[in-house]
Amino acid sequence: QVQLVESGGGLVQAGGSLRLSCAASGRTFSSYAMGWFRQAPGKEREFVAAISWSGGSTYYADSVKGRFTISRDNAKNTVYLQMNSLKPEDTAVYYCAAAPVAGSWGQAYDYWGQGTQVTVSS
Repeated sequence: QVQLVESGGGLVQAGGSLRLSCAASGRTFSSYAMGWFRQAPGKEREFVAAISWSGGSTYYADSVKGRFTISRDNAKNTVYLQMNSLKPEDTAVYYCAAAPVAGSWGQAYDYWGQGTQVTVSS
């Protein structure tokens, strides 16, 4: 069982930066791949980024590639999402999730956090 709690969301101007954190409980965190997803009002949830259990492999949606960076610290049971050059279209609730293998398919993720709101003003 893994419990996930996101933090770090907020209101930022376009072009600004935010760093999201996702703290996980449980001793098995390091055995899970982790992902970030987001959902904007009236839209379906979409994949943002994922990282393998070791941190050696990362994956990004085309819309965030070059602007967002996913990382993890297994000693702290935490995964991060550094978001730079934010755009109004990045506005959404951001969720972290845990899966056996890193990927972009949300259905593969077994555990989800409650989400944190990111709002980017123009």
